[in-house]
Amino acid sequence: AIDAEAAARAYLAGTATATPKTGADQVEMIRMLKVAKDSATEGKTRAINQIKALLVTAPAALRERLGNLTRRPLIDACAALCPGVLDRPMAAAKRALRTLARRIQSLEQEIEVLLSDLDSLTQAVCPGLRQTYGVGVDNAATLLAAAGDNPERFRSDAGFAALCGVSPLPASSGKTNRHRLNRGGNRQANAALHRIAVVRLRWDGQTQSYAARRTEEGLSKPEILRCLKRFIAREVYRILLGRQPVRTRGT
Repeated sequence: AIDAEAAARAYLAGTATATPKTGADQVEMIRMLKVAKDSATEGKTRAINQIKALLVTAPAALRERLGNLTRRPLIDACAALCPGVLDRPMAAAKRALRTLARRIQSLEQEIEVLLSDLDSLTQAVCPGLRQTYGVGVDNAATLLAAAGDNPERFRSDAGFAALCGVSPLPASSGKTNRHRLNRGGNRQANAALHRIAVVRLRWDGQTQSYAARRTEEGLSKPEILRCLKRFIAREVYRILLGRQPVRTRGT
């Protein structure tokens, strides 16, 4: 509410000069589908946690039968329970577990359909981004939604980095010259860039060499991740504008 009021006051005063997202093309479609997909994922996670919590206090026979199962066998076993007449705690526990398990199965189907839609749309809007090393359907949808249908509204890659919360913030003190992580910006886009950086650190030889060199220079792992996220933001911005070749795995 505070941010909305500040934006309205800046617009009325004529001091707001930033160009807003248009929200009238395929990227807006991606944003709306991503909201639905994230909601389904959160619901699935919540239901899984509720099943595990119910098993802690479930009747001993049911707890011994289901307590040691891993996630997928547990969901399938709970979905197949037959509670019968609700005349005792065992029947109520079975009914609750079956309801939650079938809810999870339904949400998984929703997620699968939404991911298929997002896959098609992200490939159509920016195939170069989808081919970029470490960028999957979810990360691509998040970054495209953050940039909007008109990424050219950013004056430079620094503006896009600031939006994603990966622009460096000075944290120098005395003779120490350093920068710290940015806690602002679009946190979903920040998380997407973080996942891409982690994937590259794990599997990409070029990124691993860079991290080793920066470690020798005295940088900590969070500082290296900050630098990588800033570089990836620049790369993504240029790909969105069609100004940079796509870097696929092994290149």
